[in-house]
Amino acid sequence: MADIEIIAGATDTDIANWLLERVESALTLDPGEIAVSIPGGSTPFPILAELVKAPLDWSRIAVWPGDDRIVEESHPASNVGRIRALLEPVGARIVPLAEGANPPHFALVWLGMGEDGHVASLFPNTDPRTDDPQLLRRLTPDPLPPEAPFDRLSLTMPALLDSDALLFVIRGADKRAIFEQAAAGGNDLPVARLLAAARQSVTCFT
Repeated sequence: MADIEIIAGATDTDIANWLLERVESALTLDPGEIAVSIPGGSTPFPILAELVKAPLDWSRIAVWPGDDRIVEESHPASNVGRIRALLEPVGARIVPLAEGANPPHFALVWLGMGEDGHVASLFPNTDPRTDDPQLLRRLTPDPLPPEAPFDRLSLTMPALLDSDALLFVIRGADKRAIFEQAAAGGNDLPVARLLAAARQSVTCFT
């Protein structure tokens, strides 16, 4: 398991500044295009709104959602639709998830975590494995979240782990307790399986 740094009390601006430094470093090391993966939900977009104010060369960044609901991009539940609306105007290349896609090596994978310990759309009922032979799967959460009752496309654990760094942003004491328990090997939730297999740097803002 990788060393995990937990940074408490971070503001959206703090996290945006961390992301700026991390992404600028990756762009310096790679003269071409880099790929990053970002989550959906409500948490990332205020942070990204801060990040897009920075002088970052988005034209060299391919942005993949870690997962998405299988809906039209115009649907309010579409992760890629919201990502495209914010980041395409500043020059990023947005890559929608599609069955048969071949995810790249990521400079950074940013994840959230649900109260059930799921990451991306790797819910406990899907029994995600770090040796999954596929990099992308169509999945049905069970139970379906009432706010988003849709099948999903999700990067699998091998795709998420094919990255230089993992970032979590987790809000709330209950979620932090689940994450800390997972980091200590105290449960077998999807997040625990991912952390146990991680060999790259892991940073968690709370």
